[in-house]
Amino acid sequence: MSRSPLRPLILFALFLSLLAGCTSKQNGPAQAVEGYFKAMVAQDKTQITGFACASWEAQAQVDADAFAGVTAVLQDLACQVSGTDGNTTLVTCTGKIVASYNGENREFPLDGRTYQAIQESGEWRMCGYQ
Repeated sequence: MSRSPLRPLILFALFLSLLAGCTSKQNGPAQAVEGYFKAMVAQDKTQITGFACASWEAQAQVDADAFAGVTAVLQDLACQVSGTDGNTTLVTCTGKIVASYNGENREFPLDGRTYQAIQESGEWRMCGYQ
């Protein structure tokens, strides 16, 4: 029984497809909310809009502007699905945003709200909070 010369190519193609699946921008509601916060502290209006649902895009722009002129970092960010409400997936987070302005730090805890995520255009997106 001879070994097929195509076998190494097939295995290589399979490896590449698995690798591509591991590098997606987001793959669930919790990751969408985390991505939203990361874009917010980076003040990246394009990226934050990509993590927001259509009805939340205007607020996403406001959220990105909220940290203009300050240095902001996320500390201990972790989000997880906590339930559903109709077509909305509920996400809770731990951690905080620490914003520094003129040497003074101000902390914004992320655990005080339940964030809402929906699937829109085949992607999970942050769509508000309760």
